[in-house]
Amino acid sequence: QVQLLESGGGLVQAGDSLSLSCAASGRTFSSRTVGWFRQAPGKEREFIANINANGRIVWSGDFVKGRFTISRDNAKSTVDLRMNSLKPEDTANYYCAAHYSGSYFDQRSYDYWGQGTQVTVSS
Repeated sequence: QVQLLESGGGLVQAGDSLSLSCAASGRTFSSRTVGWFRQAPGKEREFIANINANGRIVWSGDFVKGRFTISRDNAKSTVDLRMNSLKPEDTANYYCAAHYSGSYFDQRSYDYWGQGTQVTVSS
């Protein structure tokens, strides 16, 4: 079993940077691909990126322009999402999740989820 806990969200201004962290517990974390998703009010949850145990990264097509970076520290059991040049449209609840099986882009392929951390970007 894997337990995930996100932290680092908050209220920032447009153009600011923010780092989110996903702390994991559980024996199988180091072998799991871990992803970040976000969900804005009234919208579906969307895939941002994931990173596997060896550091291979898969990005959603919407996030490949370089404002976000994802990294992993297996020794600390953390997966971080660094967000730069934040925009009001980045306002959402951000979740990390452990991938189980299936498409990386489909939230149904992830079996363990954190509770989410809210990011609010003011204009």
